[in-house]
Amino acid sequence: MNIAIITGASSGIGKEFVQQLPYFYKNLDEIWVIARRTKPLYALEKCSSLPIRVIAGDLGTFEIYQQIQDLLEQYRPKIRLLVNAAGFGKSGRAEHIFQTDSTAQWKMIDINCRAVTQMTLLCFPYFSKGSRVIQIASAAAFFPQPGFAVYAATKAYVLSFSRALQAEWKKKGVFVTVVCPGPVDTEFFLHTGAAIPPLKKLCMTKASNVVKKALLDSKKQKRISIYGAGMKLIFSASKIIPHAWVTKIEAMGMR
Repeated sequence: MNIAIITGASSGIGKEFVQQLPYFYKNLDEIWVIARRTKPLYALEKCSSLPIRVIAGDLGTFEIYQQIQDLLEQYRPKIRLLVNAAGFGKSGRAEHIFQTDSTAQWKMIDINCRAVTQMTLLCFPYFSKGSRVIQIASAAAFFPQPGFAVYAATKAYVLSFSRALQAEWKKKGVFVTVVCPGPVDTEFFLHTGAAIPPLKKLCMTKASNVVKKALLDSKKQKRISIYGAGMKLIFSASKIIPHAWVTKIEAMGMR
């Protein structure tokens, strides 16, 4: 049985992957979709031409991984594609977030870092030559971000982790693409706890654009997928501009 697994599939980028996958993968038997919210997951059956297997659960808990492992051991599928799209962010000074919601930062680290790691390694035995992994990071990974400190740090982890796996798994024929979009018009900004900055509004793009490019880049075995000239420019700048300069400018905007 050939399958794809998508986390964070109930909305946003994850949902868009479910919708676009049938155009890119013609030989899949099922798409396994994972998220906390059950109702939106079952609604995906109406927007996908491929059979959907719903796995409802919180990636911040142990139980969901045991459930996934049991299903993998039961069906022994070939995972042709894994998409780690689950994640969230909170805006504001790090100490203020901690004071108002002491668990928010730990949840960010748990979902954005541990869950990505655990899902990827849990699926590894079921990859074969030609399998793809798509990790959703962010352009926030390119520079440290005052006012978005923990979130940017978690996405820097995803970027670094993915790049290391690209080298480790090359001989096995498993290709890892890390996706680093700028602001995307999804539910993400409803939960950050702050208004969307004007600059981010100007750079906002659609999830469909990001996902289409990610799937195309994954097919081409590209190591990193960045949608839009603006974000590509920021990525190039991150290689030559000292991070201290950028964080100083960003910190001035917080005063």
